[in-house]
Amino acid sequence: MERQQDYVLRTVEERGVRLVRLWFTDVLGQLKSFAISPAELETAFEEGMHFDGSAIDGFSRVQESDVLARPDPNSFEILPWADDDGTSARMFCDIDNLDGTPFEGDPRGVLRRGLDRAREVGGYSFFVAPEMEFFYFADNDPSRPPEPLDTGSYFDLTTADVAGDMRKRTIAMLESMGIPVEYSFHEDSPSQHEIDLRYTDGLSMADNVMTFRLVVREIAMEQGAYATFMPKPLAGVQGSGMHTHISLFEGDENAFHDPDDPYNLSDTGRAFIAGLLHHAPEITAVTNQLVNSYKRLIVGYEAPVYVSWARNNRSALVRVPVTKAGKASSTRIEYRAPDPACNPYLSFAVILAAGMAGIEKGYELPDESAANVFEMSDKERAAAGLRPLPQSLAEALDAMEGSEMVAEALGDHIFEWFLRNKRSEWADYKAHVSQFELSRYLPNW
Repeated sequence: MERQQDYVLRTVEERGVRLVRLWFTDVLGQLKSFAISPAELETAFEEGMHFDGSAIDGFSRVQESDVLARPDPNSFEILPWADDDGTSARMFCDIDNLDGTPFEGDPRGVLRRGLDRAREVGGYSFFVAPEMEFFYFADNDPSRPPEPLDTGSYFDLTTADVAGDMRKRTIAMLESMGIPVEYSFHEDSPSQHEIDLRYTDGLSMADNVMTFRLVVREIAMEQGAYATFMPKPLAGVQGSGMHTHISLFEGDENAFHDPDDPYNLSDTGRAFIAGLLHHAPEITAVTNQLVNSYKRLIVGYEAPVYVSWARNNRSALVRVPVTKAGKASSTRIEYRAPDPACNPYLSFAVILAAGMAGIEKGYELPDESAANVFEMSDKERAAAGLRPLPQSLAEALDAMEGSEMVAEALGDHIFEWFLRNKRSEWADYKAHVSQFELSRYLPNW
């Protein structure tokens, strides 16, 4: 770590960095930042920087408000966009109490704790690769319907595709910040796009997702447009997901790979899937945290609705992609429920905890759902033992509240704050009278 700190201090001096922006997230996954001068950097590494935690959602109470932000030198990057104050850099921070112990309200700390536990229990390293979907609109004025920038569909390439240029510029900026991209393309819905990030360890990827969302918005704003990660901004078309590819490694070996298995899937991989399926309803409030999230998780829009797994079947909640011959490292599973508005630190933490529960408790993997789950009747799904995911934020919160596994993964502080905050959101939603209700009922009732 000291070597990395030295690298940061040297780079800041050599590149003429004027401000170092310290980044962290609140419990909902909103990015927060404050800036320090290079002269404060050594102090920040050695002692951390004080700030008022009571001003951050889900952090401290007023009477115990101060916390410390400790920059992680491994996350240092020069910011590639223009800044009036000169060259800037950023580092993500871990949040500590004043006595130096980890702060329980820090989402990054929650994920770090889960990753440490996986290493202690089985020597596992957790790797993820999310597929990030989002929409471009003309603006973010909520008083009128969103205005897409194009009418393209899946994989469309058009010569007058202004959004395609934004996507290209976004990828160039991400790669200049050390965030490699695997694929990008126009998604199925008008003005919907997807950029897939190349896999890395869970903590780095959660940092990358936070950076990704900022970069996508920055580039859109630069072009006079608006980018949103709202899961379902348009009715009648597909919403945006964050399908997450997952693997565990033991050293250099992929713990999910077994060359003698018909699916190339090891007992560890099967148990991890079984854990995800067993606990899926309990973790859904975290991976899909908005009222709007549940307007994506409905039949007919390629989003998972039922707790099931399959090899190449995109109607399943967990998919096992076919791997390339002789490439053991590519054996992985895809969890298709999360949406891009989630807090990635908390989402990766509960996904890992659910999978690890499957390994530690020896859960058995149910039969594969080879058929299109969407086309099965209720009777057929019941006969196959397929449960639905929660159908609303309220149902998801009920499932989460009864989960010892989620409470342990998040810690009491975030678990209780999250439930309280989201219950309040649901209460506000229930009290709201929508345009749908006015249009449907007012003329006749």
